[in-house]
Amino acid sequence: MLYQGLIKCAHKEVDLNATLYLCPGLLLVTGEALDAGVHSHHALQVVWPVGVCELALAGVVETAPVVLAAGVEHRLTMSQGLVMLVEPQSDWGERLAEYLDGQDVRQLVGLPDLVSVLDDEEDLVAVLRSLANALEWSAWEGAGQSSGAPADGRIARLLERLDGCFRDQCVKPDHWRASEVAAWLNLSESRFLHLFREQMGIAWRPYLLWRRLLCAVNSMSGGRSATEAAHEAGFSDSAHLSRTFSKSFGLSIREALAIFR
Repeated sequence: MLYQGLIKCAHKEVDLNATLYLCPGLLLVTGEALDAGVHSHHALQVVWPVGVCELALAGVVETAPVVLAAGVEHRLTMSQGLVMLVEPQSDWGERLAEYLDGQDVRQLVGLPDLVSVLDDEEDLVAVLRSLANALEWSAWEGAGQSSGAPADGRIARLLERLDGCFRDQCVKPDHWRASEVAAWLNLSESRFLHLFREQMGIAWRPYLLWRRLLCAVNSMSGGRSATEAAHEAGFSDSAHLSRTFSKSFGLSIREALAIFR
């Protein structure tokens, strides 16, 4: 769930051709050589290419801008363009899922040239405005603010606490055991696990792993080494982080650093 206005996301100029935006629930990268091996992840994905692109999944190859459903295994080769990952429970995630209407992948039509969008207003709002128009999402007001927290306030408080990672207040995973989180929320462990899955559509442990990966991305984009990022996000070492990273994003840590730096 997005709890901050998108214009408040961390905006990192990676180099002349690449930019990273990162905030709770959203990761967006523009740049060159955005290639990823076979992988799947918790997020929905937008692929907006400039030039050569192949998004391969289950015998299908897409070369145009697309929306990809969460949990779909895929491979991406793109010479230049944009990749956006959003959590399903965010406003954007819900809108993209509605657009997919049960499909694994669907082409996006009506998008302008990405280079012209970034040249005109090199910020996240300009990109999202173009996407909202292509999705015929007239309700999007342009500020990027989420409609609010999960229906259960206890889960909302938990996510707000997790968001501290994006403010460089990352709490190590040994403080996020289900039993301890449940006690903090005045719930039994079994009730917490059930409630979290009910509210978020994903079990606690894989969701926490997803957020730890975003924490590592945030650390590396801030200039920390893979070893430092792994320690901060609670992985045993950089090799452990790299294996998990590759499974979720299709990139090695070395490849990720080339994008995030």
